[in-house]
Amino acid sequence: MQHITSLSEGLDLFKALGSEVRINIINLLLENKQMNMNEIATSLNITGGALTSHIKKLESCGLIQVSSESAGHGNQKLCSLIHDKILIDLESSNSIQDVYNTEIKVGHYTDYHVLPTCGLASSEALIGEEDDTRFFSHPDRFNADILWFTEGYVEYEIPTFIPSGQRITQIMVSAELSSEAPGINNVWPSDISFYLNDTLLGMWTSPGDFGDMRGIFTPDWWYDNWNQYGLLKMLVINKTGTYLDGLKISDVEIDSMNLDYTSKLRFRFAIDHDSKHVGGLTIFGSTFGNYSQDIKATINYVPIDE
Repeated sequence: MQHITSLSEGLDLFKALGSEVRINIINLLLENKQMNMNEIATSLNITGGALTSHIKKLESCGLIQVSSESAGHGNQKLCSLIHDKILIDLESSNSIQDVYNTEIKVGHYTDYHVLPTCGLASSEALIGEEDDTRFFSHPDRFNADILWFTEGYVEYEIPTFIPSGQRITQIMVSAELSSEAPGINNVWPSDISFYLNDTLLGMWTSPGDFGDMRGIFTPDWWYDNWNQYGLLKMLVINKTGTYLDGLKISDVEIDSMNLDYTSKLRFRFAIDHDSKHVGGLTIFGSTFGNYSQDIKATINYVPIDE
């Protein structure tokens, strides 16, 4: 998901989308996942030179990626979409008085209970052995940049180094997530639940464990038939409810939780055993998947007396 926080920030994106040809290119890639330049040009009945200009504009604003792949008659350029959603936030920044931002490494969880299949890896190697839950307690797990499990949870304590005398008015958490299938399976739904301080905020059904193409940042040593990338999801809890990618998923409001500068924030990603789709969870860090980020958290706050 691409998050645009102001109209001026999204200007290049809006210009790129102001073309029927480029919209048709995006529609083709949504339908076919990945196509080479010749296939796109033929489908749209335009020349290769004209297509190159459109592709460059879509690539420069971060909508698509272009990679080279060896074929029987030389290299061919393959095009694919980077983002599955675009969220445009038009709320004025003047309405937010103070903001605290932090990132949490995938391996820096403070509590867990997981069931196989499961595992962890750093950017350089597996941590311990696959499907052995004991390694979720190994000291090297702090170096993990990807983890996966079939059922259970991992919980993170979000740092709250905001000034004293402040109350929390909004929390935003974003992470790259997918299901966890044996090997990979692009159609493998999984109900991923989100909790804050043991309160269920809502649930999102991941469509699959994606392996149709290699993740942009996934290390070269990583296995081709293992989790390659996820979808970037953004969860927000504020005064009107809880939202995922801008869509309301529950009526849980931030004020009902009475959070201030003294509060601990325990955020949990869970696959509950009684869910309809128990399809596991994969969390991608900055050196895996399609987004070079860890688990991001943003806390908005104002003085308690406001």
